[in-house]
Amino acid sequence: MTTNIKNPKQILVGARVTEKAANAADQNVYVFNVATDANKNEIKKEIKRIYKVDPVKVNVLNTKGKKVFVRGKWGRKSDSRKAYVYLKDGDKINII
Repeated sequence: MTTNIKNPKQILVGARVTEKAANAADQNVYVFNVATDANKNEIKKEIKRIYKVDPVKVNVLNTKGKKVFVRGKWGRKSDSRKAYVYLKDGDKINII
């Protein structure tokens, strides 16, 4: 029996710092970039461990990579995944 234990830094890639994410933070919803193979339970555990808050709900969204034109050639950015973390009233995450 092998267990697939991931490095915690591999689950939460970082916080998404966008205007939409900043507006969502006002309603206690925080947006994070996460690993493409991370599931909701792993994300919830990492949020608990790192930020010391208990998420109410976690929604995960896959995003397609965009087509780009770089140095005279067409390419494609890699696919990514983001997680919307819902907290109860009174809980906050300080993202700087």
